[in-house]
Amino acid sequence: MAAAAETGPRRVGFVGAGRMAEAIAQGLIRAGKVEAQYVLASAPTDRNLCHFRALGCRTTHSNHEVLQSCSLVIFATKPHVLPAVLAEVAPVVTTEHILVSVAAGVPLSTMEEPLPGQLLPPGARVLRVSPNLPCVVQEGAMVLARGRHAGNSEAELLQTLLEACGQCEEVPEAQVDTHTGLSGSGVAFVCAFSEALAEGAIKMGMPSGLAYRIAAQTLLGTAKMLLQKGQHPAQLRTDVCTPGGTTIYGLHALEQGGLRAAAMSAVEAATRRAKEMRK
Repeated sequence: MAAAAETGPRRVGFVGAGRMAEAIAQGLIRAGKVEAQYVLASAPTDRNLCHFRALGCRTTHSNHEVLQSCSLVIFATKPHVLPAVLAEVAPVVTTEHILVSVAAGVPLSTMEEPLPGQLLPPGARVLRVSPNLPCVVQEGAMVLARGRHAGNSEAELLQTLLEACGQCEEVPEAQVDTHTGLSGSGVAFVCAFSEALAEGAIKMGMPSGLAYRIAAQTLLGTAKMLLQKGQHPAQLRTDVCTPGGTTIYGLHALEQGGLRAAAMSAVEAATRRAKEMRK
């Protein structure tokens, strides 16, 4: 049995029910993009499925059931598991399906390469999404890349849905690994910087809880200003500086510590590792 063309409410399936899958489902439901009763998630055990049930979603242990019930299916498995899962569900994949992979480091070519290594039927509409952890609070920074059989309508549909979880932009697949280095891994880089800011204040006598809260709010407020005003970061940085003031002294200390070069090297290293993981 294959998924029929949908004429009623959109049904979204998840193969894999980990934290990222839950975050995306939560965003879609909260934004009213999809009703919880029309979300179906599969996983080998109930360990993660209970979170989907708490959202009001349906669950199953059968990947085939997800493909048979839903035309839009998001594969949120571990990267090393994805090829086997795709091979398992291939017999029930049809041209009615839109298949989305959020598995890090798995290129579209892995799903679309010609026989004998082909995992999915010819003509399958496949897209790849690189999300990041802030999708959990609907503030994700995501990019999507389309496979050769996915058209404008599929890309626009997916982008519209994922914007319930934050920002989503379409890019060439060659930029997906860079996004992983910048935004996927960047969450950890920003946390390290936030922690360092707070510890500087703690060193100067501020209570730790207050310091961590103010550091996080400073990052949040700055990010909102950059996005809402569309300013280049250098412009906002210049606006904060006054001749002989506190900020220029602090920036000088950051330059002496090599902050700019270290941040660039971190993104480069994470991007290179993402590329290595494809091999």
